[in-house]
Amino acid sequence: MTKAILVLEDGRSFSGTAYGAVGETFGEAVFTTGMTGYQEVLTDPSFHKQVVVQTAPQIGNTGVNDEDDESDRIWVSGYVVRDPARRPSNWRATGDLGERLAAEGVVGISGIDTRALTRHLRERGAMRVGISSLGITAAELRDRVKAQPQMLGADLSAQVTTGERYTVAAEGEHRYTVAALDLGIKRNVSRRLAARGVTTHVFPASSSIEDLLAVSPDAVFFSPGPGDPATADGPVALAREVMRRQVPLFGICFGSQILGRALGFGTYKLGYGHRGINQPVLDKTTGKVEVTSHNHGFAVNAPLDAVVDTEFGGVEVSHVCLNDNVVEGLRGIEVPAFTVQYHPEAAAGPHDADYLFDRFVELVEKKG
Repeated sequence: MTKAILVLEDGRSFSGTAYGAVGETFGEAVFTTGMTGYQEVLTDPSFHKQVVVQTAPQIGNTGVNDEDDESDRIWVSGYVVRDPARRPSNWRATGDLGERLAAEGVVGISGIDTRALTRHLRERGAMRVGISSLGITAAELRDRVKAQPQMLGADLSAQVTTGERYTVAAEGEHRYTVAALDLGIKRNVSRRLAARGVTTHVFPASSSIEDLLAVSPDAVFFSPGPGDPATADGPVALAREVMRRQVPLFGICFGSQILGRALGFGTYKLGYGHRGINQPVLDKTTGKVEVTSHNHGFAVNAPLDAVVDTEFGGVEVSHVCLNDNVVEGLRGIEVPAFTVQYHPEAAAGPHDADYLFDRFVELVEKKG
């Protein structure tokens, strides 16, 4: 077995064994707390340029299959696990996780104390990291880590978006048409909309308002995605054009941050982010608490208990994370637009927030 090392930019290092491809990789070190859904994590475009640490001790026991990918490739820059399964054991498995990582050139490390690494990131914050199984020293790897770009200021949505428009048809009878801006969209978004009779046209991140309106959408959707929302001036301008036309708008995660900026709010980087499938969120509209799936390192800076007057009318915070009071959703009072910072399309994950797609459809019905 090939030896590997992991080195953080502050000098903390871990020694283990290569998992997946042998080589060298860099990114932002983040951890996710989900005990299931590693295949969906790996193929989520929102993890682009990030080295993902799995806090669950054993990973890979259900293998990989041909159905659970959220995109057409693995997007993580690197992968960190404690105890990789020796062989998959699941009736849906069509392959081994380690072999899939190697086939796609994803450099990983196993056999390290992921609990200690997670505690370090919680205390010090997400930071740049490198993994190498090429026999170099920790000091050499740290020098290379410190030469890597920061996630703060990273403009990444153009790197993960679709190259051309495509369509996901409604299941059964067609009811509505949605134009979705792909900033790093996951497949389950279109599936959740299709289940409600929505045909979704998915557009590249660089699309104009004329492009979106060409399909005569009943509503517009801004997708999740990677990077710093402060860099996404194009999508922000597009969101403003959508709202000026009073077209119903729904944004998830990165899309929520884009809409927040379009409404005049700022965004900021969280210390270590929210990543996992067990985050408690209060829906202020209903008073209910949802267990939700999260994957974000940035958030919107907005007052929790006040209606803010914007160019598009009053806007209020609709959802709040109960762990740290981070804004998890926005709602327009006059303009037909709302967002959530977390993932109602969760796969794998809890389904508590699936109703938000119904709320989106209801918004379209009211507008119609």
